Amino acid sequence: MERHVVIGTAGHIDHGKTTLVKALTGVDTDRLAEEKARGITIDLGFAPLELDGVRASIVDVPGHEGFIRNMVAGATGIDLALLVVAADEGVMPQTREHVAILRHLGVVRGVVALTKTDLAPDPAWQGLVADDVRALLDDVLRQSWPVVAVSAVDRTGLEALRTVLAAEAAATPPRPSVDRFRLPVDRVFALAGAGTIVTGTVWSGGVGEGELVTVLPGGHAARVRSIQVHGRAASRAESGRRAALALVGLSREEARRGAVVVTGDGWRESRAIDVAVRLASSDGARLRSRVRLHHGTAEVMARIARRGDAADGVVSLRLRLDEPLVARAGDRLVLRSFSPVTTIGGGVITDPWVERGVGTRRRLPPPALPAASDEEHVARLTAHRGSGGLTMAELEVASGFDAHRLDEALARARRAGVVERDGWFVSASEVDAAAERMRAALEAFHRSHPLEPGMSAQAWRGAARSASPRLVELAQSWLESHQAVEREGALVRRPGWNPEGASETRATQERVLAILREAGAEPPSAPEVATLLPGVDVAAVLRLLARGGRIVLVADRYYEKAALDGECERLSLVLRDLGPATPASIRERMGRSRKWLIPLLEWADREGLTVRTGDRRALRNVQSA
Repeated sequence: MERHVVIGTAGHIDHGKTTLVKALTGVDTDRLAEEKARGITIDLGFAPLELDGVRASIVDVPGHEGFIRNMVAGATGIDLALLVVAADEGVMPQTREHVAILRHLGVVRGVVALTKTDLAPDPAWQGLVADDVRALLDDVLRQSWPVVAVSAVDRTGLEALRTVLAAEAAATPPRPSVDRFRLPVDRVFALAGAGTIVTGTVWSGGVGEGELVTVLPGGHAARVRSIQVHGRAASRAESGRRAALALVGLSREEARRGAVVVTGDGWRESRAIDVAVRLASSDGARLRSRVRLHHGTAEVMARIARRGDAADGVVSLRLRLDEPLVARAGDRLVLRSFSPVTTIGGGVITDPWVERGVGTRRRLPPPALPAASDEEHVARLTAHRGSGGLTMAELEVASGFDAHRLDEALARARRAGVVERDGWFVSASEVDAAAERMRAALEAFHRSHPLEPGMSAQAWRGAARSASPRLVELAQSWLESHQAVEREGALVRRPGWNPEGASETRATQERVLAILREAGAEPPSAPEVATLLPGVDVAAVLRLLARGGRIVLVADRYYEKAALDGECERLSLVLRDLGPATPASIRERMGRSRKWLIPLLEWADREGLTVRTGDRRALRNVQSA
């Protein structure tokens, strides 16, 4: 398989970065007229380089302090650094700042090109400059990089530099081949016949011609019409490649440097993030101070909202962003002060979606340092989301893990308190909390309604106080599997709950039953019974007696069962004698007023005892015969 690496230059202005790249590749990366007029690199430049079977792309960055923003955008996503130091000047301010930025971006592999050796006073001076560079790398990076002396003017040392670059490129670990596609955009332009072109370094995954992509922020959908990789037409762009994508359905105004092209679900824009950074000084990031956050090719203004743990020179911060950012946990970032603009620190994103801790009523935990293990990281991200949880797609994005690494982390995280339901993940503590709310609601219902057989299942599920049906289902499953509740149709109750069990309940039932029995075929309404038994929940007692079959509801009144049976027998005798009869005829024979007779007849119709034809009733079995 063909290897690809991205090499990024670094170094002080006028130390010969662009000249060296041209000498190595034959490409002048200063493409802007202003760059050529001023003799300095302002924006990013790109050039291909073949290195003994490894295809490299050089990102040439500006060295002027006024264009550090562009330098960070170019240095983000590189595999290998080419640090350029002029032999006649040595280590300069931007040399130091660029090396610090490389450290913040996690670039640990590199080569030092000691340029302009033709201008160095003598070999001894050249040796002193090389020693200074080594000391700088040891102090800032704790790394030792090969140092190669070159001159782009007389072309000495170029082959030696190419050989060292090839060896370092071959030793660079390949990026994961199976991951979500992501390309931070560093250039956007329109081309007649091709549409909108976006360029950048593919950070992860791959994309092919014809595939659908999304450009964030903004969520603009587009289709990949064509691809160039390292300046050549290709059917696919994979991680570690410099790529240009021609996008159909995207206008020039809908993309800019700092945007991100992605595929798949789960991507979200961030408005607040947690980071772990190493600061240049202890007071470099005070609470509520404004900072410039560099991530990928984006620069976003942010405010430090909270400080958390600190250890070994690394401090955790929560940043509120002025503009949306598209990020994953583990992404590198650089922080620069608002004014004067200097690099104050850098590190990694530990949680890209702090503001998405929706669904939880608890206050979000403070920012934390990176987790000790993958499973702890996944558990922490899930806990921060509260009852909102995370889908598998969202977890892949938030964690920054490829699918294989995430599967392994989840296998351990499930044992450490992460619960899954149909590809959706939530902290076990959220399930426990929802289950406890549901259990407590059921107990409260039983206390408030001691005569009811159970609580409505719908109301019981609502007691979880969660907008997530999956969380409610998990809590319900937990309660049922632990035999904390019983289900009967649409009702839920505590195991063993019996509203008739207490002696005082039985006594109250007998008192109500006696009133109805005495009333016979002309029973009082529920409110009338309640006036006879002050302090008693008569409505609940009546429902309890009805469930037991001892009384029967007819319209808005309850009949004692024997009294209703007797009245139905009288009605049957009357209709057998009269045949189909009107309510008036029936009333005259039974001696009942319309107040009781009409509800009785309508109930008899519903129960199938009688059948109505026009204004007459007849016994159903007699009519059928």
